[in-house]
Amino acid sequence: MTTAPSAFGTDLRPLFCLEEASLHLNHGSYGATPRLVLEAQRDWRDRMEAEPSRFMEFEFRPALRAAAARLAPYVGARADDLAMVENPTQAVNAILRSLDLKPGDRILINDQTYGAVRNTVRFVCTMTGAEIAEWTLPFPAESPQQALSAFETALAQSKPRLAIIDHVTSPTALALPVEAMTAAARDAGALVLVDGAHAPGMMGLDIEALGADWYTGTCHKWLFAAKGCAFLWAGPRVIDRLHPAVISHGYLNGFHEEFDWVGTRDGSAQQSLPAALDFVDRFGVEAIRTHNHALAMAAGRRLSAAWGTEMGQPESMVGSMVMVRLPDGYGTGFETARDLRLRLLREDRIQTRVNPLAGGLYVRVSSQIYNHIGEIDALADAVLAKRPNA
Repeated sequence: MTTAPSAFGTDLRPLFCLEEASLHLNHGSYGATPRLVLEAQRDWRDRMEAEPSRFMEFEFRPALRAAAARLAPYVGARADDLAMVENPTQAVNAILRSLDLKPGDRILINDQTYGAVRNTVRFVCTMTGAEIAEWTLPFPAESPQQALSAFETALAQSKPRLAIIDHVTSPTALALPVEAMTAAARDAGALVLVDGAHAPGMMGLDIEALGADWYTGTCHKWLFAAKGCAFLWAGPRVIDRLHPAVISHGYLNGFHEEFDWVGTRDGSAQQSLPAALDFVDRFGVEAIRTHNHALAMAAGRRLSAAWGTEMGQPESMVGSMVMVRLPDGYGTGFETARDLRLRLLREDRIQTRVNPLAGGLYVRVSSQIYNHIGEIDALADAVLAKRPNA
């Protein structure tokens, strides 16, 4: 049974473990797991501890395959092409370490590529002699076409062997034209890895139709899974050459055998994924996305009006997160952004992101089904109260 979207907002907070006095406007970073999903995760842990040998040897991997099968229709993929991992960082490490990179090969990233991905690229380039090519993703953003044009120029100039494309950028919350960018990269002869950490549950997703070689995304952000639940998809021309970063007993025994067992571990976050998808189905994934997008846009308009500033992207590049510039006078730089975040957290119990961008500070606001517009007003007032010389 699907619950009506009108139920979204404050009434849903008891379904989560969120502190009553805390305003959680940073769902995009780590998610928030429903109580029912945490209970399902505990059940899986209890099963593991009740009969450890039986569970690890005969039930652990089938449970991962069942989770992948349940996830497949939500992301537009076949279960056979999905591996369950703990986070996209693991997936990116597996992909880049499996590539036979040579001196002179180029990996194309952008100036907003997620830090862990950037560091992995740096590492493999140092080890292999490959090179990093970086392009500037315009921010504030004007349109998807602006991003695509900048990417196409970078492809022509760098001629990369691999292009890493963000589905939704982490520091700037830009929903990029990933289909067109993937096609452009393939036309340029590049392999394509899509970092879709934020996309599952936020954006409509049909991985097989994208035409990428690899896609990785989280389930613990916008699909309500327990933390440590993500997936890696591999396309037909690369799947047989892909190995996990941690080599274990399944080496050379096939995609699933290698990724499903990377040593003794707690797989309950992934094994309880079906419970998270049951939670999604309770409301309907389309209804959730519609609510979250509408609230993100309302937040962007409300904050920019209150602060006399502007949003960092047009609606066509907004998913469930939005960027809004702070008024002048708050300073710039990472330390200033961190200090403001801490003040909002300690003095107002508001959890959000503040990032130094484009010569100023921007707030990244996440919208989820337990949020409401009154929380946005509280953020607007709290920021204004902290304005220097206010």
